[in-house]
Amino acid sequence: MAVVIASNLRKEFAGDPLFDGVSFMLDRRDRLALAGPNGAGKTTLLRMLTGETSVDGGELVLQKGTRVALHDQRPPVDRDLTLREYVLSGASDLLATERELSRLEQAMAGGADDAATLSAYAAAQARLEHAGGYAWRDHASAVVRGLGFADADLDRKLSTFSGGEVTRASLARTLAGDPDLLLLDEPTNHLDVASLEWLERELSSLDAACIIVAHDRWFLEAVTKATLELETGRATYFPGPWHVWRLEKAQRALHAQKTADRVAVDIARLERFVARFRYKKSKAKQAQAKLTQIGRLEKERSEAAGEAALLTRRTRSLGFEFGEPKRSGRDVLVLEGEEVGVGGRVLLSDVTFALERGDHIALVGPNGSGKTTLLKQAVAGDFKLGYGVEVGYFSQHGLELDERGSVLDCVQAMTGLTRPQAQTLLGRFLFSGWEAHMKQVRDLSGGERRRLGLAVLVASGANFLVLDEPTNHLDLDSRETLEAALEVFPGTILLVSHDRALLDAVAQRTAAIEGGTIRVYEGGWADLVRAREERAEPKQEPLRKEARPRAVAKPRTGPDPLAEIEADIERKEREVGELEERLATDWSDAEALGAHARARRELQALLARWETLLEEVAGPSQ
Repeated sequence: MAVVIASNLRKEFAGDPLFDGVSFMLDRRDRLALAGPNGAGKTTLLRMLTGETSVDGGELVLQKGTRVALHDQRPPVDRDLTLREYVLSGASDLLATERELSRLEQAMAGGADDAATLSAYAAAQARLEHAGGYAWRDHASAVVRGLGFADADLDRKLSTFSGGEVTRASLARTLAGDPDLLLLDEPTNHLDVASLEWLERELSSLDAACIIVAHDRWFLEAVTKATLELETGRATYFPGPWHVWRLEKAQRALHAQKTADRVAVDIARLERFVARFRYKKSKAKQAQAKLTQIGRLEKERSEAAGEAALLTRRTRSLGFEFGEPKRSGRDVLVLEGEEVGVGGRVLLSDVTFALERGDHIALVGPNGSGKTTLLKQAVAGDFKLGYGVEVGYFSQHGLELDERGSVLDCVQAMTGLTRPQAQTLLGRFLFSGWEAHMKQVRDLSGGERRRLGLAVLVASGANFLVLDEPTNHLDLDSRETLEAALEVFPGTILLVSHDRALLDAVAQRTAAIEGGTIRVYEGGWADLVRAREERAEPKQEPLRKEARPRAVAKPRTGPDPLAEIEADIERKEREVGELEERLATDWSDAEALGAHARARRELQALLARWETLLEEVAGPSQ
């Protein structure tokens, strides 16, 4: 039985529909991406599934006894709890099950052996076993560690953690309770790449249905298997991977537009017939039939045009149009055996690498490893900058903004633009109207600060962009717009981000923090993953055709395992070769990367098995 079935769900606000006709069904282990622009109703739909928000139409059915867990961006009510207490509060059902088992065991020890007691005991035991038995607390601890916390953090009060850490704690609480239906609203916020990859593995193994709202394209591609998109009050369901849905959406839009255009031509032809013959007695009946046909076609054209408009509609996205920056010297940033640290504590040592004019370099590493500190030291002039280098710095929290006045004052002061130019720039970054322009910088939300900082950066004319998590708080359209602008930016870029799609698209080289220093790899994120996998795998002699395994001492009768395994080896080699050809054209293909790594491991296992069988067949050496 399905975990949840939604049929024609409707939600209204002040009598107006937010969405209508939303239908989907999820079984266990289904992974659904919930997509759509801000304000389309994604979070509202998740809260309908938890029962927090009413259903104004349609039917929502959950399997009896379904445990629902929601992670969203709301802070915990009680910040006086320790991290351990807060995470375990998400497993209240498991704690209650343990208490129930203890009660039932005592009752049975006292002689209770009736059917009701035995049935209740079996049900409670099955519930606990599904969560891993009495070791479920160990899993909860593993979740906490996987999301970047240390064991020493468990007894700290939530009030001592940063906002991002509390958000990660909320995610840990949600995952620790062994839910049947897991609802995740922006789970990738505040996670470094190691935690993102851990979360991807955790979700792939979870015995639950999942609905996920996220702007991380790599994450959606790795985890989800279907997409439900909410837009302009309507819902579209697509049973397939994220990237296939994006392609399908574009193809549907193209088909709908072609249909609308074709029908418009038919209508025009029929209208010419009617105009010519409607008042001729001999043709009047025919003309009336054509008018009826026009009515049907008008409806078809309207539906096709509406579908095309819906599928091609883009929400207002940010206006990234970097101008041509001034030309700097060849050497932009040079680090030779440098130390990176804060407060007397050394985070990185013997850091040696250089950026030349036009380089696009990504800096990656775990949270707290020194990435932001390195950027700050570079901007502060602690390292050698080249001739004519003009730095444009975009920090994680927008701390570089001038907070002494309004949004409009800030842009004019930091860019030198005239008032009309500054107002136009602000409009491109979704600050529209006098009220938005006059809002005080100190009163901006986190997302508004990000947009204002990006507006200033675009207009700065800088030829060296230093970017720290630039895609935080951006929707998918804006992320892709920024990505496209950075790809063609003719100046130099040093980029810190956990958005792997952005890293892979923009970076020509990747500087990875490893072992307390920096190691530079050619290419973007997928190239880094491939290089690390190759480095981790044991060295193998390349297979040569003339060294093809041959069963020189096969038994003459009975099964022939050597021949079978040789055939398996040949098939696996072909599979590896095909995957390498696929990856040669697109190393950002996460699915192919994983398949390639698995195929190589399976090939090595087959070869090891073949050698063992060959020794068995040949017998002891003479």
